[in-house]
Amino acid sequence: MEDACEVPANEEILYDLAEFFKALADTTRMRILYTLMDSELCVADISEAVGVSPSAVSHQLRILKQARLVKFRKEGKQIIYSLSDDHVHTMLSQGMTHICE
Repeated sequence: MEDACEVPANEEILYDLAEFFKALADTTRMRILYTLMDSELCVADISEAVGVSPSAVSHQLRILKQARLVKFRKEGKQIIYSLSDDHVHTMLSQGMTHICE
């Protein structure tokens, strides 16, 4: 099978991939991502759903944004967060399926 990213020879790509997986290696960030699988939410709603303070949610969202796992848009004065794309949703769903088998 030929795939441009199948075996990355570039150390920078491997570093980026490791950083990507580090962003997933936190229970709070995983709870945030799973919360965002169902709907777009603001920090206050995410905070309520995952049971941590809004400042903790904001800190975790910064890490998730840097890893390009979440995106945001402004709605008036409010910032609304969602998963970056369908790849993130698929990855989370397949990860859960793998763990539950």
